[in-house]
Amino acid sequence: MAESEPAPLSVEVGEKRTCPGDEVENTQSKKLKLETDLENGGASNQDEDLEGEADDEEDGDTFANMMKHGLTEVDVGILKYISDHQGFSGILKERYSDFVVHEINKQGKVVHFDDLSIPADTEEVPEPEKDYDVLTEEQKKQLSELQLFKNKEENVSIEVVDDTKEKRTLVHKAIKTQYPGVETKTEEKDGRKFIVAYHVAGKKALAAPRKHFWPKNRGSFCHFVLYKENKDTMDAINVLSKFLRLRPNMFSYMGTKDKRAITVQEIAVLKITAERLAHLNKCLMNLKLGNFCYKNHPLKLGELQGNHFTVVIRNISGTDEQVHQAMTSLRQTGFINYYGMQRFGTTAVPTHRVGRAILKNDWNEVVDLILKPRPGAEKEFLVRCREEWAKTSDPEAALKKLPNKRCVEGQLLRGLSMYGKKNIITAFGLIPRNNRLMYIHSYQSVVWNTMVSRRIDAFGLKAVEGDLVLRGTAAHVLTAEEAASASIHDIVMPLPGFDVIYPTHHVGKGYSELLSADGLDIDNMRHKVKDYSLAGAYRRVVIRPSDVSWEVIEYDDPRISLVHTDYEKLENKPAPVFNKEGKYRGLRMEFSLPPSTYATMAIREVLKLDTSIKKQTQLNTTWFN
Repeated sequence: MAESEPAPLSVEVGEKRTCPGDEVENTQSKKLKLETDLENGGASNQDEDLEGEADDEEDGDTFANMMKHGLTEVDVGILKYISDHQGFSGILKERYSDFVVHEINKQGKVVHFDDLSIPADTEEVPEPEKDYDVLTEEQKKQLSELQLFKNKEENVSIEVVDDTKEKRTLVHKAIKTQYPGVETKTEEKDGRKFIVAYHVAGKKALAAPRKHFWPKNRGSFCHFVLYKENKDTMDAINVLSKFLRLRPNMFSYMGTKDKRAITVQEIAVLKITAERLAHLNKCLMNLKLGNFCYKNHPLKLGELQGNHFTVVIRNISGTDEQVHQAMTSLRQTGFINYYGMQRFGTTAVPTHRVGRAILKNDWNEVVDLILKPRPGAEKEFLVRCREEWAKTSDPEAALKKLPNKRCVEGQLLRGLSMYGKKNIITAFGLIPRNNRLMYIHSYQSVVWNTMVSRRIDAFGLKAVEGDLVLRGTAAHVLTAEEAASASIHDIVMPLPGFDVIYPTHHVGKGYSELLSADGLDIDNMRHKVKDYSLAGAYRRVVIRPSDVSWEVIEYDDPRISLVHTDYEKLENKPAPVFNKEGKYRGLRMEFSLPPSTYATMAIREVLKLDTSIKKQTQLNTTWFN
């Protein structure tokens, strides 16, 4: 979600890290970066890959200067409101604790972080012993010690005196059945045959116990609730991966959550015990793990039913009556389901322009847009990199100016160094797939926003002949008779692609005109690179939140948290106390939204205020000066 600045004081969670690898996160936890969170598929050209670099903080003036060249809502087609109440001013995300997100799981339950206990394993029912009575008591003792790493030897050798294949097979089966984690092989020494038993992981098994002794009646996946403050979901998973010595793809989740927020979501990891996960709570800052349980399945993206938001808008100017009218409208009518500002990046080169160049197959422009110098303040090493590229067009020379090669610019330059400037498509492929697709999805989003603004401007909140509704997964064009009984909440509009239909009224025809003006053919949305072919999709025009509630609060100290978080409740910390006649007024609102909708767009409808960082920064700069 879009965030506003300047940065608040960071609120630390948990103990100071003392676990191995403290240096990985310590500086990040203590300092809050002034950059946009880009959850829900948006990313700036210098996105979260740049975390950990030297200049972690910038003052408000520097950030405001950078945002002078940022986007506003008008730039990305966000033009209309659907309520008739009077708007009022307020500051969104003055502190990250003003934005709290709880996932709604696939059972429709709001996920909370409220339990640190370790689940007890159910007693394992022993399998009936098979007739493998081919081992002596001494051999059984040695094998048991081998399994538990209690013997000094690295293996146990059992001589096979009665050398028949059947006898050897029985010994192999007996060892593997009765001593999980132990493997066997047959060796010949001095004309005598031995079955040699050894631990599959050798000495490394002690460092990675997850691979061994996993009870058969315990689910293979440990599910837990991740509570995080001011941290991106993938950033959090990367930290957990480093501590547990796992690949990040061992973790699964249902959706990514905002960085500049306090968020609670469910995560699953393969064959890691709850004890190991709980131990990390002593090591981590701004992350906590709890609500452990074992299940037989991972989590999948998109399985969630939505998110529940608790949002504080500070320093509001609206009267109680204005607030009541605005929130009542949100509850009863909803808001236009625009793609939020974070979909389009934060710099002077918006992501949708790169997406348009990709779709036009103009790869030289793609490289120019990503690498050329741009107006506005940037981190110094990026400025130097861009200047070097503009001066020499030498990817290796420009790459040397980057301390962190994992940013989009670094990945593209590395690709150009490897494959040459005549193979831009291949070079561009070194950027992770999700980042590459983000550009073209951003273009689809700006088209959708623009056309929906036209639709609202032309027909308002009334369903009309030629509008589209979904019947199952297919779109259906409304007749005049059907439109008379349809609701605006049923109407969908397409994202452009080769597998969608368009409204048959004049707004639908505007899609072709808009794409044509951008040099694209709406009837030919297949790209010669399969990844960049756009099938299209449908999205509801208006969303009505559920579970909407609100209160106007008053407070004296702009630095204090105004939300009682799950972690604070678990630690028995007191809830915030609001003054009856405080110096400042704020609006505390709660609501639930389905997946892929933007809370900032709901807030925009309430305030009738531009939610772009550019405008919010101007508000904050005025507020703090």
